[in-house]
Amino acid sequence: MIIQLLLLKLVLFNCITSEVLKTPENASTVKVNKCCEKDEIYVGKTCAKVNKSDEWRPLFVNEKGIANIQINSTLVIGLPDCGHMQLWPIFHYFNSTDRLRLLPNGVLRHYFDHDHAYEEYDFENENSKAPFHDYELGKYCLDRKIDGFKSDFAWVCAPDVQKDWLTSTEFLMHNVVNPITHALSIICLLLVAVIYFIMPTLRDLTGNIITTICMCLIVSQTADMIRLLTVFKNHISLLITETICYLSMLGAFFWLNSLAYYIWKTFKSRNVFLRITDGRKYCYYCVYAWSCTILLGAMAVFAHFTMDYSEIGFQQSKATYDEDREQIGSLGTIIFFVPVAFTLIADVFFFATTLKKISKMHTYGRIHHKLRHTFRMFILLLLVMTLQWLFFLSSFAKYEGLINAYILINTFQGPLILYVCIFNQKHVAYLLQKTYCYTMFPCCKPNPEAEWGDEMTAMNTLNNY
Repeated sequence: MIIQLLLLKLVLFNCITSEVLKTPENASTVKVNKCCEKDEIYVGKTCAKVNKSDEWRPLFVNEKGIANIQINSTLVIGLPDCGHMQLWPIFHYFNSTDRLRLLPNGVLRHYFDHDHAYEEYDFENENSKAPFHDYELGKYCLDRKIDGFKSDFAWVCAPDVQKDWLTSTEFLMHNVVNPITHALSIICLLLVAVIYFIMPTLRDLTGNIITTICMCLIVSQTADMIRLLTVFKNHISLLITETICYLSMLGAFFWLNSLAYYIWKTFKSRNVFLRITDGRKYCYYCVYAWSCTILLGAMAVFAHFTMDYSEIGFQQSKATYDEDREQIGSLGTIIFFVPVAFTLIADVFFFATTLKKISKMHTYGRIHHKLRHTFRMFILLLLVMTLQWLFFLSSFAKYEGLINAYILINTFQGPLILYVCIFNQKHVAYLLQKTYCYTMFPCCKPNPEAEWGDEMTAMNTLNNY
């Protein structure tokens, strides 16, 4: 009997011991990353000491939604080491679509079901099928934030591109279609710039302006392609590329405005045989276009850093961390693009008055005859650049459909400018044929008596008027 009681006690002791060993209290210690010190939380933008009742403590929730699990944990203080990846803030507050859950193994799970909103700490009703991303230890830090309202807050290392990128429309449009469309436009614009630069008879004031416009658009297209790529996540790089993109686009429209003014001024003048040379005129237009571009660009960047952007830096342990600026703010964007709208209004005025003047002319000299072709080229350039600019503005709506539409429409800018400036200009096409095609293949040369382009060639040799 005594032996049986001893065996029963031994069995019970073993069962209790095994259960105790399975409990979380006796499990290994779990490390949890905390942004501020143990007795600090975020108050506004900085870490500040608070009462013990307001201190943040890790709340573990398993995958079934059971909260208040007792886990032995130790806090690791400091921001995550993201390396080349972007540091990204996540807020979890009342009725938030972003939810943060600290799993028992120390992994931070971020639910982002944007179709439903959930109350704070509503574990039972949350959607377990909502998409989520897990952040391992060292890739996040958790804390509490009080800034008008109380919320859970986390700095995380932005995840890399998802593995199912082949089925992601956003990834394909931004990282595959976007480089292809921009590269096509860049090649066409570069071809126009080279032709107008190397052909001696095209290197007049109009040709120099067309070359400058194409170079501005090439820089804008290159920066815009980098801006739309999702594989670049550094804030400073995005800010620089956006500034270059907007600045070069602004310069292109100022140069288009200079071309409109030049055509309008020439048709308006009674004496077109002015003593001023094309080189001096180009210098005057350079002063106008580049000074306005640089001045407005400096104002936009200054407004972004001083008046437009709300600083979100914070201080921690005698060290200051300032989050890099990701993109130009709304005020800076307005300073960049409102002048473009004013140049378009001025271009419409020059177009209307010049068209009225041409309709009243009965006889044309060589210069006026040549400028009529330049005027037609200006109208088509104005239409192409305006439509592309409008689609560019629509992409700021942050709707993925509008961004995709802009990426597709952008494909046609370069080819259309190539058609307008080369193939639609008969004298330019003739010069290309005469310089290259007829030189390489003399048998293809037509009867010289039928070449009306000789007169246009003679007209283009007039560099001073």
